[in-house]
Parts: sequence; C-alpha cells; structure tokens
Amino acid sequence: MIEEIEIRDLGVIASGTLPLGPGFTAVTGETGAGKTMVVTALGLLLGQRSDSGVVRAGQKQTSVQGRWLVPGDGAVAERVREAGGDLDPAGDAAELLLGRIVTAEGRGRAIVGGRTAPIGILSELGEQLVVVHGQSDQIRLRAAPAQRDALDRFAGEPLQLALGDYQRRYTELQELRTELETLTNERDTRLLEAEQLRVALAEIEEADPQPGEDAELAERADRLTNLEELRLSAAGSRELVSAEAGEESDVVGLLEGARRQLDRASVHDPALGAIAASVANASYLAAEIAAELSSYLAGLDEDGARELEVVQERRATLATLARKYGPAPEDVLHLLETGSTRLMELDGDSDRITQLEGDVERLSGEVDAAAETLSAVRVEAAARLGAAASAELRSLAMAEAELVVEVSDRDDLTLHGKDVIAFLLRPHAGAEPRPLGKGASGGELSRVMLALEVVIAGADPVPTFVFDEVDAGVGGAAAIEIGRRLAALAERSQVIVVTHLAQVAAFANNHLSVVKGGDGSVTASSVRQLVGAEREAEMARLLSGLAESDSGLAHARELLALAAS
Repeated sequence: MIEEIEIRDLGVIASGTLPLGPGFTAVTGETGAGKTMVVTALGLLLGQRSDSGVVRAGQKQTSVQGRWLVPGDGAVAERVREAGGDLDPAGDAAELLLGRIVTAEGRGRAIVGGRTAPIGILSELGEQLVVVHGQSDQIRLRAAPAQRDALDRFAGEPLQLALGDYQRRYTELQELRTELETLTNERDTRLLEAEQLRVALAEIEEADPQPGEDAELAERADRLTNLEELRLSAAGSRELVSAEAGEESDVVGLLEGARRQLDRASVHDPALGAIAASVANASYLAAEIAAELSSYLAGLDEDGARELEVVQERRATLATLARKYGPAPEDVLHLLETGSTRLMELDGDSDRITQLEGDVERLSGEVDAAAETLSAVRVEAAARLGAAASAELRSLAMAEAELVVEVSDRDDLTLHGKDVIAFLLRPHAGAEPRPLGKGASGGELSRVMLALEVVIAGADPVPTFVFDEVDAGVGGAAAIEIGRRLAALAERSQVIVVTHLAQVAAFANNHLSVVKGGDGSVTASSVRQLVGAEREAEMARLLSGLAESDSGLAHARELLALAAS
C-alpha cells in the first residue's frame, strides 16, 4: 500500500504531497491543473521511461518520492535487500522508500530503500506493487494477448501449474526439433566434412609431423646448403690456430714461444712468471679450440648433398600439410589432436538423428497432453470469469449485458498453449456476442475493464490499483455504479482514481484535488486534501462547473450522502 507520494517540479505541479493510505482515493482538479501528473509521478516510481519533458519549465530537475508499507518478509522486501536497500520497521510491516530524479538534460537516477539503484529495480518492484490502468489499457483490452493474460490471472494457481508444466515441455520440444532440423538439413554437408576429415587425419598421421620439426629442418637445410663454405672456414681457422706442419707461425706456436721467453726472463723479475702462466693458459685454450675445429671438420657429412635432398623433401611434405590444413604447422598438429573427437561427433549423426526422432515423437505426445490439460483449466475458468464479470456488469448499469469468454483451438501450438481467448460482449438479451474490439464503446470498455479487475482481484490480489480516467465516456447512473464498484474493490486493495466525475469521487474515503495557481506567466499546481465544505465545493464544481452554486452544493451533498449510505 502507498502511504504517501511527494512531487517536486513535475509538469505543472510545483510541489505537492499526496496522502494516500488505505481504501479509495479520488484525485480531481480543473482541466490543465495536472491531475494526470499524479499518474506520471507514480509511473516514474514504478520504473517507466522518462525524458526531460517531465521537468517543470525553468527548473533543473524533477523529483518524486513514494512511501510504501510492504510485508517485512515478503518478496518485495527481499528484492529491496538484494539491491542493497533498507526498510524501516512499521509494526507488522516495513516501510519502503522509492525515489526517482529526472534532470532537465534527461538524465535520471533511481533510489530504492535509501540507496541508488538501477531503474530496472523499480520496474521489478512495480510489477508486484501496483496495477495501473489508463485509456491505453482499455484499448489494449481489445487485443487477444491481454484477454488471455486476464483469464490466466483469474484462473490462478491451477493455471500457473498447468502453464508451467506445458511451457517446460514445449520449450524442450522446440530445442530438440531445432537440433533435429539442423542435423537433417546439414546431413550431406556433415558427411562431406567427415570424409574430408578422415582423409586429412590419414595424411597427417602418415607424415607424422613433430612439434618444432620445421624449425629444426630449416636450420639443418641452411647448414647443408652452405657445407663447403663451412668446411673451408673451419679448416682455415684450424690452420691459423694450430698448423699441422708444426710451424710456429700459428697461434699455438706463437704463444708457446712467448711463454718460453718469459720463463727465461722471470729469473730476473718474478712478476714475469705470473704473465708467463697466463700465456701458458692461453696456449692451452688455443690448443682446445684447435681440437674442437678438428672434431667439427671430422663431423661434417661428406655426403651432404644426399642429406640435403632428404631434408628438403621432408620440408616440402610439411609445407604441403601446412598449406592444406594450416596455415601454420601448429594448426596441423592441433587438427591431429582434435580431429578424432570431431570425427566421432560427425560419425554419430545418424545415431543422434534416430534418437532425436524418437525423443521428438515422445515429447510431442507429452506436449499435446499438457496443452489439453492447460486448455481444460482455461475453459473451466472462462465460464467462471464470464459469469462473475457479467454479474459485475449488471452492477455497473449494464443490466442486460453479458461477457462471454470464449476458448477455441488454434492451428498450431505456441508458448502459451493451443488456445485462442476472445472476450465477447452481448450488450442485451437476444443480441449476438461481439468481440470487444468491434462492438464495445469507450464507456462500455471502461466498465468491462473495471468489472474484470473487481473479479480478478478476488483470485489474484493486487496491493494497489490506479485508474486514470476509468470513467471516460460514462455518466449518470453508470458513473454512480462505477464509483460503487471502485469502493467495493477498495475493500480488498488500495484504489487510486483520477476522475472528472463527481459521481465517482463521491465514493472515495480520501479526496485529493490538484489546485491550479499562477504567477502571471507560469502555471503552478499543488495538491490539497479535501474534507468538509471544501470537498462539497469541489464536488459542486465537478457537477455544475460552479463551486458555490447552491443547486450544485445541494446535489453534491446528496451524492456524498448516497455514497456514505
């Protein structure tokens, strides 16, 4: 239940506080005073889209704040806590604050339980807190999906259980059919893929490429290609370091000669002995280098041309594999690693198709049976809804009217079953029922919608109903009956009605008026709670256009007395 809404700089409303509370609240006011801004404010709190146009002219932003009483351990309170918001204890319930700010630049911010939150959270909470009806909803009621939704709400838990079971099976069936269709349509393509994969794997396995082999072969080919140059370079270096003829012009000989001279002179200066030792070490190192060069020369393959041919052939084989299954050698190895699994998957298509065909046939039967169960629940509920709504219509000055809720089969199944729901209105005895979208006037639609909400509220309670111009196209005795039925609905739920009819407002236990003022250039409106003589004057204005008319005041008091009785 909404306890209070505070509005700042919304449309023509400069500021206003709407004390709401339980029961039936009527919101009235002169044309252009901004009555519908009350519904706009509530829409902002419930997460509806907004833009800078809602900001009062000349102001930087608009702000709306609402205070709700909700069950402290209910789904709404739990979702608020999940979003990081807080609730204040209020007896057996909890108090929840929701807020919305929209700037003149069009930016917005939502507040849930004192914390900033995504605007989507407001939408989630709104679905559980309030049902808003405007003239657009009367138009929507003419559409089949809205009629189905109304019937399903009335049918309650049995319908939800049957619908949930049907939708689970239907969704599974659609997924299996999609997979089966894909496998069947792509069978030839997948057979070709499997054959190509078998050939590829056989070719790769025969070649048996190894990780890093291409780099090793490239290095080896480079060595073999330049074999003679390598031989000449190594032999020349070997001769310079240590000539086989024993001449002392090589490095080893020169170092040995230097060592001997230093040894002879070291008897006169010991410091030369240390240098002689270093020269001796250099001589040993040169000798080792000469030995390594000799070993390298001995290891050079004399049949390098033949080996180079083998290496180049292997490189060509690997290059062919990379060109076919690469582009990189690593891709070839990856295909070898994963190809077997993919081949098993492709080869299993026939078995999978057979299995899917069986599953689809079995599940199709289950879906048909579930659709029949769902349809039976709807047919039973349709009869009850039609009878209950027709009784309500008789209380709304449509004494001979009858609402017929028709459930028929469609050609195919959908996520919502096999049923086509149609609301038909028989305006009087002997007339043929006609679809709401074709035969009902705006006033009749208003009353049908109200009758449905009164009936559905008994099976699917909603904390708060908001009606914007629900009495459009209605007057006289019909308007009085609408007010009476709204008061009856308010016995189970909070009801807020924006109206221009005194016959409706008379039945409210809380009457708010949007009052228009002015500073000479910009209209400014605020909200006042009316009681006593102020309420009588507003009722007289609604009836006659004159707030101080004696006849209007008398009629207003008569209406209020009628409603009170």
